Amino acid sequence: MKFGYFCNTTNWTHKPYHELLDETREITEYCDQNKWNSIWYTEHHFNHEGMESLTNPLMMGVDAAARTKDIRIGQACNVITFHNPIRMAEDIALLDQLSKGRVEIGIGRGIYGREAINLNKEADMKDQAKNFRLFEETLTILKKAWKEKFFNHKGEFYTYPAPDYVWQHDMSPPNKDLVNLETNVMENISVLPKPYQKPCPPIHQVVDGVRSIEWAAQQGLNIIMWIPTVKALKIKFEAFKNAKSEAEKRNVPMGEGISLVRDMFVANTMEEAKEKAGEHMVNYMRWVCHWRGLGNHMDPGEELPITKGKLDLLSYDFLHKRNMLFGTPEYVVDKIHELKSELNLQNLQVWSNFPGIKHEDCMKSIKLFTEKVMPHFKDDIDTEVKKVS
Repeated sequence: MKFGYFCNTTNWTHKPYHELLDETREITEYCDQNKWNSIWYTEHHFNHEGMESLTNPLMMGVDAAARTKDIRIGQACNVITFHNPIRMAEDIALLDQLSKGRVEIGIGRGIYGREAINLNKEADMKDQAKNFRLFEETLTILKKAWKEKFFNHKGEFYTYPAPDYVWQHDMSPPNKDLVNLETNVMENISVLPKPYQKPCPPIHQVVDGVRSIEWAAQQGLNIIMWIPTVKALKIKFEAFKNAKSEAEKRNVPMGEGISLVRDMFVANTMEEAKEKAGEHMVNYMRWVCHWRGLGNHMDPGEELPITKGKLDLLSYDFLHKRNMLFGTPEYVVDKIHELKSELNLQNLQVWSNFPGIKHEDCMKSIKLFTEKVMPHFKDDIDTEVKKVS
């Protein structure tokens, strides 16, 4: 079992932003010093409410790379439909060079309409088919930029190099890999730097539905999931396993290539966990489920009572039994063992810095998880450390 910290930086109390950054750094440095495998930063925009307050996971990754030694640095995720693919390829490769190959690339299509329409109108969430085509083309360009010394691309959204551009420079001799030798019109382009990891760092797509899960497997991507119950996850894990096995012509083990995010708060008693963090987590889910509803929290075939409002059933007790790692170390250990037993889970990401939570309570939860939960999976952690070293 590899443990990662999902650092969904929130600022519900609207503290000065530099304080938020200092708290994020404390989490990052603690995890690095205590054998966590990875830390993952998120990307969200325009969230004046404070539910999600980090706009650039790559810049946070640069800060983390300078402050840490061993921990792998991920993004959950870069919303690649918002960004110029060449610039994003450069930035991710530069971070991989700065960290000496500690990057885990996370990619996604975006979920919030106000972000997409204001950052790239082509990514408008109202046209899901177009958004996916943009996502697919952007990913194609990223891979070309990392893996090929010179490349070109002509698609629906991007053309590289720009058509009919003439390149002539005394210090840049004509090169058939770059230009047409008769006209000096650029036919290819080269992006620098290339990643430290060859041909590129591992790529993880944040996914939800089975179609996205199967597509990611067919493209050779890893996946990250978050909310579903164990029974619902089993169907999704099997879909990924089957699609990956078919694509790679081998029997892929259950759980390979999958990371699961879980909401985590460890305390001395079950009551303390609920008291200190329960309502904060429920409040965050009210934000998320405003769009998603409660469907992602349900077991296959489960039917919920009809209520006047779509979130009337949302409560701590509703969530806790379905997907929350909230409680004593013993309780959390048992729940993780269930994930391993039922799903052969190999990569678990957890987070405790929910909107409104006190930072000292968050850190106490992380430390209890480190000291009282992770040792139960010590053989897994030690094996991974040996691989890295």
